[in-house]
Amino acid sequence: MLNYPFMQNAFVAGTLIAIVSGFVGTFVVARRMSFLTHTLSEIGFAGASFALYMSWSPLVGMLLFSVGASMTVGEMGVKESRSESLISAVSAIAIGLGIAFLALSKKNATAATGILFGSIFSISRTDVIEVVVLAILVLLIGLAMFRPLRHFAFDYSTALFSLKHIRFIEVAFLALMATTVAVSAQVVGSLLIFILMILPASSAMRWGRTVWQIIGLAILFAVVGVWAALVLSYTLNLPVSFFIAIIEAGIYFVSLIGKK
Repeated sequence: MLNYPFMQNAFVAGTLIAIVSGFVGTFVVARRMSFLTHTLSEIGFAGASFALYMSWSPLVGMLLFSVGASMTVGEMGVKESRSESLISAVSAIAIGLGIAFLALSKKNATAATGILFGSIFSISRTDVIEVVVLAILVLLIGLAMFRPLRHFAFDYSTALFSLKHIRFIEVAFLALMATTVAVSAQVVGSLLIFILMILPASSAMRWGRTVWQIIGLAILFAVVGVWAALVLSYTLNLPVSFFIAIIEAGIYFVSLIGKK
């Protein structure tokens, strides 16, 4: 299986995406911003569709749209009392734009399916390099800001008063989150991004006692899910995202039962 270049690319990109998703997802779940992941994934769909229309890499479009939107939608959604209506409106606009750009680009259904549900087996060496660079960048920034991010995510009420430059930390966190959403969509697609971002971290929350334990378990659950899904997909010729969804959901349900 690993003699094939496309499988090598899939394992390298999938492993890095799982690590980044587990790391950033821990702070997302702790900060209770899972709802924003769904919104950014739909905005990423519009960005990827726009990139196809412009003949760019879908990852470039996802980054432009999701990072840009996170700076505005994230702040408005978190702080305003009408956040649910706001998020729903933005999601509707994003989906509409995505459909419009796909129609204008005159791409076939395969392109749309790849954006929505992922296409890791078709990822090229150039795509792998992009994923490696972005994953390393997110991890380096996340590790450099680990202490303020931990305070911001796990104890937000006190962080508002005790952390300096809380505005900068919030913006940086949203940018890291948006970048992770864009990169992770390469594996599970824009519609299923919450699988790798939310479920491994949510499962880890049930078992870990310290922040580092939670992060380690979240990364472990994400990596195991991606590796197992790649093997099963290659063997049974079914979509990778299907197996990732089943495996990560299974881990989560086992965690719920085991740690009542």
